[in-house]
Amino acid sequence: MSNEPKRARILVVDDEQSMREFLSICLGRAGHEVTTVGGGTAAMAAIDAETFDLIITDLTMPQVGGMDVLRHAMRRDAPPLVLMITAFSTAETAIEALKLGAYDYLNKPFKVDEILVVVSRALERARLGHENRRLREQLRGVGTLDHMIGRSVAMQRVFELVRKVAPTRTNVLIRGESGTGKELVARALHNLSDRATGPFVAVNCGAIPENLMESELFGHVKGSFTGATSGRDGVFAAARGGTLFLDEIGELSLAMQVKLLRVLQERRVRPVGGDKEFEVDVRVVAATNRDLEAAIAAGEFRNDLYFRLDVVQVVLPPLRHRVEDIPLLVERFFERITREFDRPLRGVGPDAMDWFLGHDYPGNVRELENLVERAVALETGDVLSAQHLPQRRARSRSPDELNVSDGNVDLDQAVADLERRLIGDALRQTGGVRKEAARLLHITFRSLRYRLQKLGIEVGQKDDEG
Repeated sequence: MSNEPKRARILVVDDEQSMREFLSICLGRAGHEVTTVGGGTAAMAAIDAETFDLIITDLTMPQVGGMDVLRHAMRRDAPPLVLMITAFSTAETAIEALKLGAYDYLNKPFKVDEILVVVSRALERARLGHENRRLREQLRGVGTLDHMIGRSVAMQRVFELVRKVAPTRTNVLIRGESGTGKELVARALHNLSDRATGPFVAVNCGAIPENLMESELFGHVKGSFTGATSGRDGVFAAARGGTLFLDEIGELSLAMQVKLLRVLQERRVRPVGGDKEFEVDVRVVAATNRDLEAAIAAGEFRNDLYFRLDVVQVVLPPLRHRVEDIPLLVERFFERITREFDRPLRGVGPDAMDWFLGHDYPGNVRELENLVERAVALETGDVLSAQHLPQRRARSRSPDELNVSDGNVDLDQAVADLERRLIGDALRQTGGVRKEAARLLHITFRSLRYRLQKLGIEVGQKDDEG
């Protein structure tokens, strides 16, 4: 069996078009998939939007240079290898680049054979590094998926479902609280699909004003409304051949829901003010932290759009329901942030880890990442301690014990606790028959099933939907 590295995804960053073309041709002939950009700003956007095995970047470029590209790449949880190239090398810049995490440093001009040898060695090192990390994590019982990790049963189920559905064209609805990693799941669905070489376009439906939403999604023609001095493609056009991630889908107005449903049904888009439609080859992945069943019952969300989006549903558990994953996430964030901040800390102290394990995390994984960053930034010793972490969030109490005046009430947590207790009571009264429990609670079977997944409640599959 050959030990040659497999086809790799390589990003080439250089302000000289001739150098971009040269590297694209020679690396493409070697069997690699090459993306080229002409500057550091475009490189950072590409690094955020896609996953690369190797980045080859010029050192000296206008405005945003190669060192900035290198620093940006190193902020990724699993950073790619970075090869620096320049016509103006000095020992100082070479040492700085290597210290920041660059794999190697090449001087211009170089020959085709030289760059191919260096790239081959870099990719082999990346392959061995990924394999060693995968084996270490397997030995620790850790599951991985793209940039996500988890040991908990709940996350293993998420990984398994994503792997199964990623190769299909099926629409996916991702549900979970804010900060649980819904966009990471969407990116994993994209990266593990045959659309991985196409664009991944993310839109937060809750962050765009209602009067601009139709133009944002479908585009507009020149003169279609006041201020439309030129035509513009929408995100459906931008995502052609790839994946469109519609975050916070529950925030769309009913009028926009009707228009989105039509596009999903017909796979054709008409720009605002246009008289022609065009086909769109786009996979749609949507996400929400709202209870869409309740929104449907309240007349705020269309039932037909829900079923069009909810072909496959991925429910992300909140961090407080997968405590066994907290040490893994702390280690991952600690490793990346200390590297980014160039802080030579030896590890996470037991008092800090105890603090992390005892916190409730209303902001979920995003909150944990921010807390690790805060602690690393403020730490003055050689081991991360709990001294700069905030006062630990009080554990939730029963509804009877809650008092708003004491300032320690978390409404979301209190509601979740009450919801868990009532669902548990209903299941006990019905002997675990979920349809009967749903009737007792005056909710739909689908809504109960979602709540069970959201709350991490395990129950036997009695009286399912047929």
